[in-house]
Amino acid sequence: MTAMAETVPDQGLQYEIEQFLYREARLLDSWKWLEWLELFEDDIRYWCPLRTNRPRREIAKERGRYGELSHFDDDRQSLQVRVDRLGTGMAWAEEPPSRTRHLITNVMVDGVLPGVPAEFDVTSNFLLYRTNSETSTDVWAGCRSDRLRRRENGSLGIARRTIILDQAVLTGKNLSVMF
Repeated sequence: MTAMAETVPDQGLQYEIEQFLYREARLLDSWKWLEWLELFEDDIRYWCPLRTNRPRREIAKERGRYGELSHFDDDRQSLQVRVDRLGTGMAWAEEPPSRTRHLITNVMVDGVLPGVPAEFDVTSNFLLYRTNSETSTDVWAGCRSDRLRRRENGSLGIARRTIILDQAVLTGKNLSVMF
């Protein structure tokens, strides 16, 4: 057996995780933010570090680290505030509401965590398209590193999400969407 074959997850688990991520994307694209928020665990860390352009010899420094400036670094409470605000009609950046399309690809189950059989590290790529008003369009591409946790009822929840944007400079007017 090759090293690649050894890392292939159970097909049932792979399918379950892919479907979970696709359902999450559908909730976001349907403006069902409260239902989306329920996918997250109470100890969630939802983080998007800054990215800088570096010469090849410093490429390891291109992504910010925890505690440094980031696009956002949310816990459950701050995600709740963001979601609540979207529902008020008072979030000026989302009036009228953005139309989004989340495309999730290249889902890889990196494995069951040693000693924690109910948690899985998962990576995926995304393309997020947003249009707002008549002429405002944004496109973000990147990857996400998620830690998914099996809940007592058997469903999955998101315990950690790190969003790595491919863009070093964001040209959009705001970053009011969820990844």
